[in-house]
Amino acid sequence: MTLYLSQDAAARALGADATAEALAAALAAALAATAPGVRLSRTGSRGMVWLEPLLEVETEAGRYAFGPVTADMVAALFADGVPGPDHPACLGLTEDLPWIKRQTRLTFARCGVIAPLDAAAYAAHGGLRGLRRALGMSPADIVEEVTESGLRGRGGAGFPTGIKWRTVLGAEGPRKHIVCNADEGDSGTFADRMLMEGDPFCLIEGMVIAGLATGADRGFIYLRSEYPDAARILARALDIARAEGWLGPDILSSGRAFEIELRIAAGAYVCGEETSLLNSLEGKRGVVRAKPPLPALAGFMGRPTVVNNVITLAAVTGILADGAAAYRDIGLGRSRGTIPLQIAGNVRRGGLFEVGFGLTLGEIVNDIAGGTASGRPVKAVQVGGPLGAYFPPEMFDTPFGYEEFAGRDGLIGHAGIVVFDDTADMLAQARFAMEFCAIESCGKCTPCRIGAVRGTEVIDGIARGEPGRIELLQDLCETMKFGSLCALGGFTPYPVLSALRHFPQDFTPRHREAAE
Repeated sequence: MTLYLSQDAAARALGADATAEALAAALAAALAATAPGVRLSRTGSRGMVWLEPLLEVETEAGRYAFGPVTADMVAALFADGVPGPDHPACLGLTEDLPWIKRQTRLTFARCGVIAPLDAAAYAAHGGLRGLRRALGMSPADIVEEVTESGLRGRGGAGFPTGIKWRTVLGAEGPRKHIVCNADEGDSGTFADRMLMEGDPFCLIEGMVIAGLATGADRGFIYLRSEYPDAARILARALDIARAEGWLGPDILSSGRAFEIELRIAAGAYVCGEETSLLNSLEGKRGVVRAKPPLPALAGFMGRPTVVNNVITLAAVTGILADGAAAYRDIGLGRSRGTIPLQIAGNVRRGGLFEVGFGLTLGEIVNDIAGGTASGRPVKAVQVGGPLGAYFPPEMFDTPFGYEEFAGRDGLIGHAGIVVFDDTADMLAQARFAMEFCAIESCGKCTPCRIGAVRGTEVIDGIARGEPGRIELLQDLCETMKFGSLCALGGFTPYPVLSALRHFPQDFTPRHREAAE
C-alpha cells in the first residue's frame, strides 16, 4: 500500500514536510505491525491548495483523500491503522472530488499522481508517447501538427505556437536553439512552478519535440532564482533523462541529438520578456531588444530561436501523443485546448484548475473558487498578473478566451486570477501598477522608464484632490500603451485605466476622505 503526499512548494509552505516526518514515524512504529509494507511517496500537487497538506491513501477502489492533514493530526488519524473510506475525515475518492472531476487535465494529468522523478511511472502514465511519435515524423509534419492543434503561447502573448516554430524551421543558421521561459514572475501565477516540481519530464519531452520540429539540437531552461525546489528537481530530472536516453546524442536510439542546460535567472521581472531573457541568457544586462529582428530569426547568440514558456512546451507532449484534433476540439473560438487557471487572492478555494477555454469569469470566481474567503462581496478580479485589467462583477459574463477578454480591454496573460473583496482600494491598486512598472523597468525606453514614475506622481495628486489629474493620467497611459518598447510599459495602463473606468468612486476626494 502507498500513501501519497505532495512535496510541491505550496504544500511544503503549509506544513507538508512536518506531516511527512510524522507519517514516517507512524509507519516505523505503530503501523509496522498492523500494516507492514506501507510506504510514503512524495508527489507533485493536485492543485487543491486549500486542502494541503493533502494525503492520499491508495486502495483497490482508488485513492482516498484526507486534508488538510497537519503533523499533529497524524497520530489520531492512524490510531487504528491506515485510514480508509469509512474514516470520518475521509473526503472521498480524489478523482471524485468536485474540483478534480470538473477539470480537463491534459498538461497536468500526472501532477500529484506520480513521483516527479520516477521515470518508469512517467512512461507508464503516458509519458514519451508524443516523443516516440515525433521521432517518426518529419520536422514539417511536427510543426503542422502543432499548428493544427491551435496551441497558442501560454506565457501571456497568446501567439500561435505553430507559426513561431515554422519560422524557426525555415530560418537559415548554423545552429538553432529552444529556450524555455521559466521566469514566472507574475503575481498570482504558479502553473509553471507546479509543473516543473510535479512533472519535470513533461517539460523536457516537450523541449525535445520542439528541437525535432525546428532543427535545434540544444535547449535552455531559464528558471527564476526564486524557485529553488524547481531548480533542484529539474537538475535531477535532466540527469535522469540523459541516463534514460531521452536526452543526449542518440535520443531513444534514433540517431537524433538534443541537449538541455538549466540556467538560473538573477531575479528581474522584465526578463520574463523574451528579448530581455535572451540578453540575460547571453550574460548581458537584461534589457529589451528592439524588434525586428524577431528571436525566431535572430535570437540566442543571434541564431534562430524558439522561445516558449513552460506550459506551452509541456502541452506539446499531449498534442503529439493524441493528435492535433483531440486538443483542437476543446476550447472556445480561437482559444483552443486547455488553460491552467491559477486562482489566488481573497478566495475560499485557491489553486490550479485546468479546463478548456470558455468558462465565464463569474463561474470561475463564484463557483470554482467559492467566492471570497472573507465572506464579503467580490469587488474586482485581476486577470493576467500585475499588468492585467480589473474586472468588476458586472463583467463576470465574460468568457475566458483571448479575444473575448481583449474585446473588453482585458488580457488573459499567464491566466493568473486574483480576487479582491469590497474593502480593496482601487486607487491604491492603480498606484501599485505604476510603482511596480517604475521599479521593474529595464530603462530602455522613455515611456516606460519616465512614464511610470510620472504616473505614480499623478495618482498621488489624484489622492490629494488636485484638479485635472485624471485627464493627465489617461493621456499618460495612452502614451505608455502605444509608445513602450515591450509589454511591461505597454500593459501597465491596463490595471490603471480599468480601475479608473470601473471604480471611479475610488478616485474621488470624498471617497479618499472617507477611506482615511
